[in-house]
Amino acid sequence: MSQLTIPKGYKSLLSLYDTQSAIGRIKRIFEDNLGKALNLKRVSAPLFVLANTGINDDLNGVERPVEFDIKETKGYAQVVHSLAKWKRLALHKYGFPVGEGLYTDMNAIRRDEDMSNLHSIYVDQWDWEKVIDRETRNVETLKDTVRKIVGVICDTLEELKKLYPVITLDLSREVSFITTQELEDMYPALSPKERENEYLRDHKTAFIMQIGDTLKSGIKHDGRAPDYDDWKLNGDILFWNDILGCAYEVSSMGIRVDRDSLDEQLSKAGCDDRRSLEFHKMLLNDELPLTMGGGIGQSRVCMLLLQKAHIGEVQVSVWDQDTIKGCKEAGIELL
Repeated sequence: MSQLTIPKGYKSLLSLYDTQSAIGRIKRIFEDNLGKALNLKRVSAPLFVLANTGINDDLNGVERPVEFDIKETKGYAQVVHSLAKWKRLALHKYGFPVGEGLYTDMNAIRRDEDMSNLHSIYVDQWDWEKVIDRETRNVETLKDTVRKIVGVICDTLEELKKLYPVITLDLSREVSFITTQELEDMYPALSPKERENEYLRDHKTAFIMQIGDTLKSGIKHDGRAPDYDDWKLNGDILFWNDILGCAYEVSSMGIRVDRDSLDEQLSKAGCDDRRSLEFHKMLLNDELPLTMGGGIGQSRVCMLLLQKAHIGEVQVSVWDQDTIKGCKEAGIELL
């Protein structure tokens, strides 16, 4: 069942025409700034990958990929959930050196996504990945990269406000870093999402670290596949969203698994069967570079910077009839 929140008194600041123009501006400005800030080159990326190779992102391990057969090869392909693993293989194949990386447009279909103001079955991201070395594979590198990405988002907002003075949004460049266990210790009676809301209400911009492993309470803050992020060196970038009154995630990112963390996380997640897959064998044999990377939601960033109430205002997707009706009655124009 889709969830719809209608902010009291909401009215879009921009017309449909200006919204489309602004989305284009945001994407061009953001891509240029991101490439410069993280030393990334743009590359082409796949819409689908071969099934049964372990390359597709398994997300939380329960989402069903969109799969189809191919007449010529007699095999099957899957529409990507994300490019978390493909990017690492690409860095290896293309011979990227330490300190350089890639970014690309990622378009995905997540058919099992629970739809809401923030979630659609269509996902569009700036997927990025960068080669690091053993010396820089640490939490300080992670935090420094988070600060740079937050800076890129804030710089994009400042340029956008010059073009569209009607936009009144202010974002904090100061990032507060906190682990999921520290959040649970602070708010033991709340759910993970409620903890994020309480924390972001006060701190405005935060990086919630160490997602995927089980907390002291016996639950997980959120799910993460065991074979791309190191659960000790990952997290989500969130801003406080005044329009919706909630913590607002724009990016999931982290330093990727090495041989030891992959070995540990596959066992913890009960996914030892993946050890025989091509991608996983290469990792366990130390044949792939050490990397860090993530996905930054394109529609999420556009929705935040344009002060929109629903992600359907900045992307074209499919919605249930209750959402369509509710948005129409509230004057929220879905694309």
